[in-house]
Amino acid sequence: MIIINVKDGESLDKALKRFKKKFEKTGVLRELRSRQAFEKKSVARRNVVKKAVYKQTLTQETA
Repeated sequence: MIIINVKDGESLDKALKRFKKKFEKTGVLRELRSRQAFEKKSVARRNVVKKAVYKQTLTQETA
């Protein structure tokens, strides 16, 4: 459970922004989305390789 202590005089918007940032760091939504549909290990591995190739081409273009 995420607990956000609201300080005296702090606006609700700032506290909500801190909550959203903490919530994003926990990775709950990412985990839920990944569990919605099963992905075979071979497909997951293929996606990882595709991402790695894409990142590598980006770094080669900038260098």
